[in-house]
Amino acid sequence: MNSKNKYLISIVGPTAIGKTSLSIKLAQHFNTEILSADSRQFYKEMQIGTAAPTVEELLEAKHHFIHHKSIEDPYNVGTFEKEAIATLDTLFKAHDIVIMVGGSGLYVDAVSKGLDYFPEVDKSIRARLNLELVENGLETLQLQLKTLDIEAYSTIAIENPQRVIRALEICIGSGKPYSSFLNKDKNKRNFKTITIGLTAERDIIYNRINKRVDIMLTEGQLEEAQSLVDKQHLNALNTVGYKELFNYFKGEWTLGFAMEEMKKNSRRFAKRQLTWFKRNKETYWFDYLADINSIIETIEKQKSL
Repeated sequence: MNSKNKYLISIVGPTAIGKTSLSIKLAQHFNTEILSADSRQFYKEMQIGTAAPTVEELLEAKHHFIHHKSIEDPYNVGTFEKEAIATLDTLFKAHDIVIMVGGSGLYVDAVSKGLDYFPEVDKSIRARLNLELVENGLETLQLQLKTLDIEAYSTIAIENPQRVIRALEICIGSGKPYSSFLNKDKNKRNFKTITIGLTAERDIIYNRINKRVDIMLTEGQLEEAQSLVDKQHLNALNTVGYKELFNYFKGEWTLGFAMEEMKKNSRRFAKRQLTWFKRNKETYWFDYLADINSIIETIEKQKSL
């Protein structure tokens, strides 16, 4: 496969901005298929609450990685990367362009750039660190990381215990700083990625999110979440749009409060998405109302370079 002629058009942006609609229009224009990199839309039991493409939208362009897993299937970004690259290898035999769409930054980067790879370390190290977290608190672990790897301490989500423990176990188990393994030896891609970002003024993004939550309720989100109550311990369901309703079903929250929390948590999620995607300085950003012809023109221009 000649990588010079193969392009992955990656559509990114915050939740509810219109990525699905744009991806379908581009897939139709370029007569190609769509790969989803939205980690919540993988699960067939979670359709309404993840704003997955509708039956009608799925018929407008062929999609991959939509509702192909059960919430009970173990699945992670590493497995997704392998499966997505294998799918792209097949698709690029028939198409010069493939569209990728999704709001899960880590999953998007896994396909376009590859994942960071870390050495295997003794599992007992994590067990010991988890015990230390319970007995002495997060601050003790933070200070330990500051001593072993000041760069990681300064850049990771230091308030997230899992991130701190992950960095520490690599430092201790390998004898090298966690940060020394970042952005090294990633798999080379045999295609070029052109990233298109959709955005809007913050108030517009937040209003679109609020409306989407209201629409989800009318489309049956309450009933969908109710049907999954017995599975709420699964990791896939520890996500916005479900965990809030589980609190309502437990009688801890009113429905009105649960809905407001869904909106608030979705807005926070959108903010984190934008922070992640803005790190890629090669993204071509467009207003969510931009004319599709201007986006196609940008893609064609980049292909000709």
